[in-house]
Amino acid sequence: MEVLIYLVPMALLLGLSGLAAFMWSLKSGQYDDVQGAAVRVLFDDDMRK
Repeated sequence: MEVLIYLVPMALLLGLSGLAAFMWSLKSGQYDDVQGAAVRVLFDDDMRK
């Protein structure tokens, strides 16, 4: 049971760091153009004639 003294704060710290990383990704615009990335895969950028 003494291990809970270490596991609970570590779980809270990992959860808060994951939440902070998600909030940072939202703020930096990672999810702004979700549809564009799906369509961009279909185009061939290497146009050799």
